[in-house]
Amino acid sequence: MKRRVWLTLGAVVLGGGGVVSYAVASPSAGHGAGGQAKRPVRVYDLALTGGASGERKLARTDTRQFSLLGVSWTGAAKRLHGTAQVRTRSVGTGEWTAWHDLEAADPLEDPEAGADARGASEPLWVGPSDGVQVQVVHQDGSTSSGLPKGLQVNLVDPGVVTDAEAKAEPAAFVVEGSPSDSASPADSQSPAGSESPAGSPSATESATASDSAAPSDSASVSESPSATASASASASASASASASASASASASTPTAPPSTVPEPPIVSRAGWGADESLSPDPSDYNADVKAVFVHHTDGTNDYTCAQSPAIVRGIYAYHTQTEHWNDIGYNFLVDKCGTIFEGRKGGVDLPVLGAHTYGWNRESAGIAVLGDYTTAGATDAALTSIARLAAWKLGQYGADPAGTVKLTAGATQTNYLGTAYTSGTAYTFNRISGHRDGYNTQCPGNSLYPQLPTVRAWAAGPVQGLKLTSLSGAGLSGSTYYTKGTVTAKWSTTTPGSLISKFQVLVDGKVAATASGTATSASATLTAGSHSVAVRAVHQSGRTATTAALTVVTDTTAPTFTTAPKLSLRTGTVSATAVPVTLGWKAADNAALKSVSLLSPTTAAFGPTTTGSSRTAKPGSASVWSMKAADYAGNTRTSSPSFTPVILQETSAVRSGTWTARSSTNYLGGKSYSSGSKNASLSWTFTGRSASWVVSRAATSGQAYVYVDGTKVATVDLKSATTSYRQAIWTKSWSSGAKHTVKIVVVGTSGRPTVTTDGLVYLK
Repeated sequence: MKRRVWLTLGAVVLGGGGVVSYAVASPSAGHGAGGQAKRPVRVYDLALTGGASGERKLARTDTRQFSLLGVSWTGAAKRLHGTAQVRTRSVGTGEWTAWHDLEAADPLEDPEAGADARGASEPLWVGPSDGVQVQVVHQDGSTSSGLPKGLQVNLVDPGVVTDAEAKAEPAAFVVEGSPSDSASPADSQSPAGSESPAGSPSATESATASDSAAPSDSASVSESPSATASASASASASASASASASASASASTPTAPPSTVPEPPIVSRAGWGADESLSPDPSDYNADVKAVFVHHTDGTNDYTCAQSPAIVRGIYAYHTQTEHWNDIGYNFLVDKCGTIFEGRKGGVDLPVLGAHTYGWNRESAGIAVLGDYTTAGATDAALTSIARLAAWKLGQYGADPAGTVKLTAGATQTNYLGTAYTSGTAYTFNRISGHRDGYNTQCPGNSLYPQLPTVRAWAAGPVQGLKLTSLSGAGLSGSTYYTKGTVTAKWSTTTPGSLISKFQVLVDGKVAATASGTATSASATLTAGSHSVAVRAVHQSGRTATTAALTVVTDTTAPTFTTAPKLSLRTGTVSATAVPVTLGWKAADNAALKSVSLLSPTTAAFGPTTTGSSRTAKPGSASVWSMKAADYAGNTRTSSPSFTPVILQETSAVRSGTWTARSSTNYLGGKSYSSGSKNASLSWTFTGRSASWVVSRAATSGQAYVYVDGTKVATVDLKSATTSYRQAIWTKSWSSGAKHTVKIVVVGTSGRPTVTTDGLVYLK
C-alpha cells in the first residue's frame, strides 16, 4: 500500500502517526504605487527532522513569499525512493492547489559541480505563494529509513531584480499574520499537543542576506540571496560525471564558428537579472554541438511572459544554491511567448558544456521550454523560437536540423522509450531530440514531444505548407487567369515567417518580384501574352519550395458589342407607364468575355452568353439603355443607345367602315374603338423600328387582318377565355428605323365578329 511521509512547513502532528502541515510567508519587501521595490533572489532551505514513529516533520515556521520550490537531500547520486508531492497556497487568492508530483531529477551531479552537490527533484514554478505542504508517497510500503539523509524543502523567491519588474505592479502581496483555519489545507486538523515548542529549532540557520527578515524561533531557515534563474523542471537529467567515449569538454574558450542561418534574438543573462556571483567557476566547452535536446520545466503554464525572467532566476538559484551546481543546467530557455533566454554562461555562440541530458551533454545543447507540456502542446511562438535556436546552433557546425547523428553514450542506462544504452557506444539520434530520447523521463511532456517533427521541419526547411491562395488583378476563367498587366500574388505557409528568408514571384521561371519572409503578398507586372506565374519561398537555410505555376494571359483589348444594344416591342400588357420590350445585344472578346451588365435605366447582370432580356420601357420619353461588356482581364466597353416608345391612340388612325367609340378606365387613355363590320379598317403611319398592336380580348372577340406597308402579314385572333385589356397582341420589328404604315382590317368572323382596338405602339 502507499505510505505517505509528510514533509511539513509549520507541522501539526496528528494521531495515528500522520503529519499535516503548512507554512505561511511573512510580509515581503514593501512596494510603492505603480511598482514594487527591488529585492534579491532568496532561497529558503527548510530541513525536516525525524520523529519517533519515523515520520518527518518541521515545526510551524513563518517564511517569506516564494514562487518556486523543490525537495533535495544529501548525496547527488542518491535517489528518492518514492514520489515527492507538493501543494501550495496562492498569495493572490488564499486558495490551496491540488497535489502536484515533483519530477525526479537525475541521480548524478553537474559535471562541474563540487562534492557538496545534492540530489534533488526538478524545481517547480508555482507563482507567488505563502504556504506549502509536502508528502512523499511510497509504493512498496517501506519505512522512512528508506528516505535519504538531509531531506529539505527548498523555497525560492526569485525577487525583483530588473528595472522592468520594479516598474510593474506586483501580482499579489503577502499579508501579515499566521494562516487562519480556513486557509490551511483541506485535510488538515486543529493543532494537537504534539506541536514542537517554540524555540526548538528543527534546522540549522544561516542568513547571508543583510536585509533578510529573521525567521520564526520555531524553526530555522538557511536563507541565501541570489539573482539568477533558469527554467526546466523537465531537465532533471544532469550531465554524467563519468568519462565517455565522446570528446571531453575543454576549459579553454574556443572560437565561435559562423552559422548557416541568422542568430535569433536572445535575452542575455544580465537581461534576466543573473547574479554572476552564484556561478564563479569558468565555463567548460565541448568540441561542437551535434544535437539539441528539448525539455520542459514543468509547473504552471499560467505564468505571464513578464514573469519569465523571474522564473529563469528562480531555477538558476535552485540549481546553484540548492543542488550546488556550478551554473544553470540548460544552455537556453524559451517561454510561451517565444522569448529566448541565455542559460548557462560561456557565450551563446559557443559549445558550452551544459547539465541537461544525462549521458549526452558532451555533444549537445539543451533548450528548455518554461511550463508543463504533458497535456497541452507548446505555443507556436515557443516552437518557432526552438526551431530558430536549434537551426542556428546546429548551423554553426554544418548540421541539418532534420537529420540524424551518432552520439556516444556517457552512461549506461535505459531511456523512457525502453532503449538501452551502454557507456562508450555510439547511438543514432535525431539532431533535434527530446529529453526522453536520452533519459528515462517523460520530459518534454506527452504533448510537446510529438511537436518535435514540426520543429525539425521548420528548422531545416524547405518552407512547409506553401500555397498560392489568390491572384488579384486577374480574373479566372477555367484554369487560366486574365490580367491587364499587374497581378498581386497572395500566399500562406505553415512555417513561421521568422524562419523564411524571402519570397519570390516567378514569371516564366524568372524572379519578377521579391518580398520579405514575413510578407504574404507581392505584385508583378506582366507583358502582353501568356505567362506562367508561381511563388517561391526561400527558407533561411537556403532550401526552396515553389508553388504550382498558374497560367496568366495579359489582355489589354476591350470587349466589343458585335450587335449593339437595341429595344424591340414584345407582346404583353401595356400601360400608360410601361410598355413591354425586349432588350437584345451580342458581345464578344478576343480572349475571354466575363459578363454583360445593364447600367440604365435600371440595372441587371448577365452572363457572357446571354443575348436578350425582357424589360419594360416608359412610353412618351426617351430612355438611355446603357450596357457594359467586361472580360476576365478587367477590360470593359460600354454602349448607350436611346429609345422612345410612343403610343398612338386609335383616334389618330385613318378609319374606314363603321367604328364605335367606347369609354372605360380599362382602356389606354380611357377610350377605344370597336367594330363588327366586315372590312372596317384602321391605319397608322409612323417612323420607327418596331411596332405592336394593342387590343382588348374576350371570349366573343373576333379576328383581324394585319397589313404592313400594304402587304398582308398576319391574321390575328383576339378570342381569349378570359377578358383582358391593353394587350400587345401582334408585334413587328425592323433592322432600322423607317416610315411604315400598319393597317388592321375586321374579318367579320361568324358568331364573333367584334374587334376592339386600343391603339398602336411604336419605337423611335
